[in-house]
Amino acid sequence: MTVDERTTQEAAGAPALTGERADLLEVLAKHRHFLRLTTRDLTDEQAGLRTTASELCLGGLIKHVTSTERNWVDFILRGPSAMGDFTAMTEADWARRADEFRMLPGDTLAGVLAEYADVARRTDDLVATLPDLDAAWPLPKAPWFEAEVQWSARRVLMHIALETAQHAGHADIIRESLDGAKSMG
Repeated sequence: MTVDERTTQEAAGAPALTGERADLLEVLAKHRHFLRLTTRDLTDEQAGLRTTASELCLGGLIKHVTSTERNWVDFILRGPSAMGDFTAMTEADWARRADEFRMLPGDTLAGVLAEYADVARRTDDLVATLPDLDAAWPLPKAPWFEAEVQWSARRVLMHIALETAQHAGHADIIRESLDGAKSMG
């Protein structure tokens, strides 16, 4: 959490967060910043360009991180039913999921970034207000999850931070391939 965020929180009458929750917010903010930074000064068209052998583009990565963070926060609040049963997904479901990785007609970089900011605010509010970071749910059914494993809210928030950091690195490579600009290193 930045000094400005702490000042705003204190001015709103909420006590400043410390300890684990402040650490979680700081890590999330850092990696979100690096991810967003990769899109600085780009047009909508540039945000949708594939610049590597990968199918990924910058706008699509941000859409994916937004969707992933939203879904995991829903999981914290409502459990595995919030994410659905991945083993029952149809081809159409997978196609819609693949669209998270692309800039579609009508998508704008400003719109994608605004939606990401909204989701990030929701997550940050949850970190600050969730009564118990140890509250846990079983993971949803998916081929990539071990059966009968539970994740706590804490574990989910760490996963969101790790996903964001990983995709910020991907985004940095895509941006460097686009025009030589770097956000890390």
